[in-house]
Amino acid sequence: MKFNELVKPFPHLIITDYYDSEELKLIWEELDFYTKPGKLFTAKDFGGTLTNSHAIALDELYAAENGKFRNISDILTVGRKLFSPEVIDTFSQIHDSCEIAKWCNWDYTKVRYYHNHESYKPHTDHPFQFLAFSYFYREPKKFSGGELYFPKYDYELTCENNSIIIFPGWVEHGVREVSIKGSDYYDGFGRYCISNFFGSKQTKPNRNQELREVFF
Repeated sequence: MKFNELVKPFPHLIITDYYDSEELKLIWEELDFYTKPGKLFTAKDFGGTLTNSHAIALDELYAAENGKFRNISDILTVGRKLFSPEVIDTFSQIHDSCEIAKWCNWDYTKVRYYHNHESYKPHTDHPFQFLAFSYFYREPKKFSGGELYFPKYDYELTCENNSIIIFPGWVEHGVREVSIKGSDYYDGFGRYCISNFFGSKQTKPNRNQELREVFF
């Protein structure tokens, strides 16, 4: 893992080469499983208007008996790396506003897939949450666009394969439109993002809000 700790234009941490080869193998096997007709949902399915991409909320999928079955998902299992001391302590030390990340006690995860003409309009999340977006795509890369952008800061990041960015939920962000040619939607050559939302129980959204935020 290679760490890049940044304070401006807002506190954020970028890590490249985030997962090792064995972890990536497990992640891709699960991503391939979800990239089939009928397995991913669109925002329209839930009344959402901010994105036309497809997604699935893993914590809802494996929520039975208080998350007893989370270990069925390799993405949820290897994704606990986010909360390792090496990662979370580094992020919490970037700025005073990030220090509370060390005491997070809830999180949820969704997988989002962008293909041709799909994007996400600028928005903010819960002001006391933190966000962690990890990116994946097949190589050679077939799409353009899909940058993570922050309109209030005139700041934009190209999503590097097997990288993660962690930043506060109050920062407005969006995803540029993806453009791809010569690719069927379900061949898996689009832009994948595994999104983690985490914070403390005191700032946890209620269940209905969680479900709505999966797609809004």
